[in-house]
Amino acid sequence: MALPQLSQDMSPEHFDRMLSNATRASNFLKAISHEGRLMILCHLVSGEKSVTELEELLSARQAAVSQQLSRLRLEGLVTPRREGKAIYYRLADDRPRRMLEVVYELFCNDDKG
Repeated sequence: MALPQLSQDMSPEHFDRMLSNATRASNFLKAISHEGRLMILCHLVSGEKSVTELEELLSARQAAVSQQLSRLRLEGLVTPRREGKAIYYRLADDRPRRMLEVVYELFCNDDKG
């Protein structure tokens, strides 16, 4: 897929669409820019987890985990499900998984040092 390019002869509608997409992308990147949120997404790649499970996996307090989940939910990256008193979260769609694959390739590949 070719990246869009800004040009002098771009229509106002096309420019507005690019600006809207840039805003959505910026909000997405802000949502994943916190290591706690990034780690939550990494854990959810393997499947749905309860808040309690995430607390244990992250060695974090419930309030901190809930705050990060709230931001991820606000951006539409995770979806909650209540079962009794427990709340479970899963990835809302394939965007976080695809993003994590890119992050892994850029920053976690041992061959690149």
